[in-house]
Amino acid sequence: MSMVQLPGLAEMINVISRERNLPKPAVQAALQEALLKGYERYRRTLLLDSGAQFDEEYFYNFDVELDIEEEGFLVLATKMIVDDVESTDHQIALTEVREVAPEAQLGDTVVLDVTPEQNEFGRMAAIQTKQVLSQKLRDQQRKLIQEEFQDLEKTVLQARVLRFERRSVIMAVTSAFGQPEVEAELPKREQLPNDNYRANATFKVFLKRVADGPHRGPQLVVSRADAGLVVYLFANEVPEIEDEVVRIVAVAREANPPSRQVGPRTKIAVDTLEREVDPVGACIGARGSRIQAVVNELRGEKIDVIRWSPDPATYIANALSPARVDAVRLIDTEERQAHVLVAEDQLSLAIGKEGQNVRLAARLTGWKIDIKDIANYDQEAEDLQLSELQAQKVDEDEIAIEVEQPDLEMPEVSDSGAESSSEASSEELSANVEEDESPEVEEAVNTSEDMEE
Repeated sequence: MSMVQLPGLAEMINVISRERNLPKPAVQAALQEALLKGYERYRRTLLLDSGAQFDEEYFYNFDVELDIEEEGFLVLATKMIVDDVESTDHQIALTEVREVAPEAQLGDTVVLDVTPEQNEFGRMAAIQTKQVLSQKLRDQQRKLIQEEFQDLEKTVLQARVLRFERRSVIMAVTSAFGQPEVEAELPKREQLPNDNYRANATFKVFLKRVADGPHRGPQLVVSRADAGLVVYLFANEVPEIEDEVVRIVAVAREANPPSRQVGPRTKIAVDTLEREVDPVGACIGARGSRIQAVVNELRGEKIDVIRWSPDPATYIANALSPARVDAVRLIDTEERQAHVLVAEDQLSLAIGKEGQNVRLAARLTGWKIDIKDIANYDQEAEDLQLSELQAQKVDEDEIAIEVEQPDLEMPEVSDSGAESSSEASSEELSANVEEDESPEVEEAVNTSEDMEE
């Protein structure tokens, strides 16, 4: 059969490739799939009155071949050679094949041209092709975005505000590979309260994840509230972090506080192995220049840089900065509970507005922190209460162990006609063993001794 002509095919592929930023092979592959779907629609319409059934795999042996130079396409079908043909779309008779290929054998396959006539393809098939082509091109774009940005997850990108959808901000991000901009979503929970998201405003954003599979809308989810953004900004501003002289041990960030009366705040713990290097000073910079650059990028967010310590008490005291801590008592190391003693004038500062300071310190250190006024702190009473709680915990653990163990019933052991209960002593049971060495008695003795142990 003759080729179905597609005038301007080469130019169409070039235009789609340029407008959608897709390589030409990807556009050709999408067009082939779309034309195959159009051919399926043509065949279904053709055989609609015959009552033929088409399952999902009916057209698995059909393919479309594009001819860019001739500006057209062919439809090819791979058919198996058989004696008796049951399906003309999948099989062909041996006698028919041997007319042109005498060496053909049963079970072989042949590729046949089944291209319909130009005027037979039909308007509905053309519409189907156009719809499928649009979908396939979107799929190709999603695939390329996934491949391009998969390696950039958990990194920071430059983004520009495009528009607003519901409560989300749609932004255009640029990858490190210099590719054109791609749309990303900044959800409401990932936004900063002090940001002004106006059209064309630029921000640094943290690429949180790349959505997999078919997904409507932007596939990239970015964040301005993630702690990873703070880590990146400090690494970008502090050469000692980039050179691994200073390391960031932990970060606790509350970018969206539960109350509007409390502003965003971050605590960051740093450390170094170099004695002559001050990690906190390196992050702050001369006259606060380095930390001020980070604060400006985060639109005035408060940032506390504290020194990490392997000693939990020292680390907790540092984490409660800027409050002055008088003493830290590690109440329960297993449960990681600590009492922090401060002066009365430091109570509100240590707790922070609506508990933000102590909340961030607890998240930074991993300890449960209880702020106490040192003037009213009764150490003996606290120790007594702690010992009572520990004793109660031990009792509860013992009860739990007893509940888990099954009750064992001791068998009766006879000695010269006298009955012995399960409360018999181990000496009496031993005497019984000497007189009656039956397997049942030995088993009872072993059970009794195991229980006493």
